[in-house]
Amino acid sequence: MTVAGERRLLQLNKLEEFRLHAYENTKLYKEKTKRWHDKQIQVREFEPGQLVLLFNSRLKLFPGKLRMKWSRPFEVERMTPHGAVELWNKEKTEKFLVNRQRVKHYWADHPDKHKESITFADE
Repeated sequence: MTVAGERRLLQLNKLEEFRLHAYENTKLYKEKTKRWHDKQIQVREFEPGQLVLLFNSRLKLFPGKLRMKWSRPFEVERMTPHGAVELWNKEKTEKFLVNRQRVKHYWADHPDKHKESITFADE
């Protein structure tokens, strides 16, 4: 009976040690994933009056190979300190906040759109 009790205590200690290792591994995995995710984030700065396109997040509900992923141009009203962008819809005259990662610059009316630059280097 005492041998079985000692063996059971040893198994419980091994189980506790295994649980601690699993906890450390998940912590390391989460830190590594967070570093990778933070590296993938593109910092985009917008100024009031700029035109931007809004990512259509509902696209995944209706899959389509040729479906537009970006909605019509919206005008930037203001930027908040924490990364939200207030957009203004000219057609419906409404304002709404979105995450800055969901918008990108709209260059259709940009003056440098049709200019092309080629640089040659002498070797």
